[in-house]
Amino acid sequence: MAVTGPPALPTLPALPDPAADAVLGSGLLEELAYALGGPFHFLLPDAFDANLRALHSVLDETGVDGFVYFAKKANKAAVWAERSAAGGAGVDVASAAELRQALGHGVRGEHLVVTGPAKDLALLGLAVRHGALIAVDALDELDTLITTVSGDRTRPARLLLRCLPPAQPHSRFGLGEAEVALALERCVTAGEAVRMEGFSFHLSGYDVKLRADLAGHLVELCLKARVLGLEADRISIGGGLPVSYSSAADWNTFLTRQNGGHYHADRTFDPDGFYPYHSPVAGADALRRILATRPEGHRPSLAALLNDAGITLLLEPGRALLDRAGGTVFRVQGVKDRDGYQLLTVNGTSLSLSEQWFNSEYLPDPHLLSAHPDTPDAVWPAAVGAATCLESDMLTWRKVPFPRRPRTGDLLVYPNTAGYQMDSNESPFHDLALPPKVVIDHTDRARPRWRLDRHAP
Repeated sequence: MAVTGPPALPTLPALPDPAADAVLGSGLLEELAYALGGPFHFLLPDAFDANLRALHSVLDETGVDGFVYFAKKANKAAVWAERSAAGGAGVDVASAAELRQALGHGVRGEHLVVTGPAKDLALLGLAVRHGALIAVDALDELDTLITTVSGDRTRPARLLLRCLPPAQPHSRFGLGEAEVALALERCVTAGEAVRMEGFSFHLSGYDVKLRADLAGHLVELCLKARVLGLEADRISIGGGLPVSYSSAADWNTFLTRQNGGHYHADRTFDPDGFYPYHSPVAGADALRRILATRPEGHRPSLAALLNDAGITLLLEPGRALLDRAGGTVFRVQGVKDRDGYQLLTVNGTSLSLSEQWFNSEYLPDPHLLSAHPDTPDAVWPAAVGAATCLESDMLTWRKVPFPRRPRTGDLLVYPNTAGYQMDSNESPFHDLALPPKVVIDHTDRARPRWRLDRHAP
């Protein structure tokens, strides 16, 4: 049902993205939707390359010795491991399968960091054998490395000790202060079985000052560990570099205006549960801000602190490297008229738009591509449901005000979904095929070129 006059529903347009716009305007997505016969994700590796270069530029500007690992959990596609290897970066893995995938797509073993809790023997053995760096999360894991894995080694186990953040004492990740002291003693006693290279932490959220403060504390721990004869020359601050999906004005307007009446079935969301779709400092700029911050208890900036101590900074970004690196495409296969809006059903599920499974909503407005578009002279609100029998399986609860009437056969393109949205919760529910990933190269050409991603499940 059309609504005339000014739109009463809030919108959240994505930030301008010329590369994605070129793909949308090329006609390629319509052809791929026809050829693949179902929903699919498209990947833009040029954006990944640009994001990686921006992080490297910040390290160069500040004179900080650093190394970037792509957090593989953010997206399973093989192309990101390939681009990491080509761009002088490593990969952050948390399973034996992820480790093998990274190796198989060109990443050197010494450019892998293995994170995650309670790693099994197979993963630890592979990590040691290939010279990967291991973030040790617990004392029993350290003991396993020293007593069990060391018996099948040709080199020492390279490790970081992961510290429990004082500001997040209930986190299930990391060693407390007393445990760190015990771990250091055990590393000293282990001798050549291990090479203790430093410390790391897992910190939820995007607070720049909190991350800089904890990094400053890890520098202090490195200096103390060196007194014990340990190498301790690097720290990892994890990821936590935010991404901006929308402008500040659009995001603030959306938060101010949105309410339960703007969602299908009067669904309500806690605004505090939304991802912060605008951040005043994002990506490489967030890294620049972290390095310029003075950690608590220190007079120099974090960058100066690292440089003075001769410490290498390790980063494990996922979402920040995938900003504007792809989108997700569904075909509309059914339309129902409701009171004042339409309810669309697409040929896929919300399992391919993972934010929906965290009692939240993926908010950037989807684009409507139609083979027979109407002249934009009205507003057509529509919510978007999945092709399943679950009442809760909604891709978009929000009534999105489209500029033309959605029809069966149209395409919905969700922007900027490469970071965590595409496959965190994927499942072939109803025996529906998992959406394939299509790599689109050379978006600056008149006709973009594409290929299927080489990830082997």
